[in-house]
This record gives sequence, C-alpha cells and structure tokens, in this order.
Amino acid sequence: MAQRKTSQRQAVQQVFASAGRPLTVAEAFELAQREVESIGTATVYRAINALVDEGFLVPVQIPGEPDRYELAGLGHHHHFHCNDCGKVFDVEGCPGAMKNLCPPGFELTGHEVMLYGRCDGCADAA
Repeated sequence: MAQRKTSQRQAVQQVFASAGRPLTVAEAFELAQREVESIGTATVYRAINALVDEGFLVPVQIPGEPDRYELAGLGHHHHFHCNDCGKVFDVEGCPGAMKNLCPPGFELTGHEVMLYGRCDGCADAA
C-alpha cells in the first residue's frame, strides 16, 4: 500500500513539474489520472497540501476562482487568466515602478498583476 501511495504522490509531483503553468486541483487530478488510473481526488488534494507544506508548490489565488498551484521558486512573475477556458499561465517580467502608484506616505510591500484575455488556443478557435 505504501508503494501505491508513493507512486500516486510522485505522479502529482510530476504533473506540476511538467505542466509549465499553474493548475487547479481538478486539472492536476485529470493529468495525474493519466499516469495512475486509480488515483482519487482526495489523494490529489492530500498530495498538493503536502507539497505546499514542503515548499515544492505555492498557491496562486485569483478572486472568485479556485486556487491554483505552481512550482515554488519561480521568482517574481505575474499571470494571465484566459476568460474562455479558465486556464492560468505564467507571465515573465514585471511592469515595475509600482511604488509610484502608492499614495504619498504609503509603503509598498508587494503586488500582483493579473492579465485577462484569450490564450492562444482559445484565440485560434474564436
């Protein structure tokens, strides 16, 4: 039984390592199930929680959406959210100079930029 649990967790870990973008639990489950047919949703949830606790994954939060998860240690970056398919993609770089947007006397400690539109696959289909 321990071997099965290990292979299931490794499948979840591999899904995120090869995804190249943040994934919801449902997306991770669908991809992991291709590797380990018997994997269950609860197992994917537990594996993701453990991988977050270990610092392998970090949550990507979008208001009104289920959390997504991506590899930790990617450095500062932002995200693109496709309005059609709902997938989220990493965006390299940062517009910078955000502290100039703060009211006088305020101190900026962080920021998040979310771009919205159609991903290349949805744009091609439209």
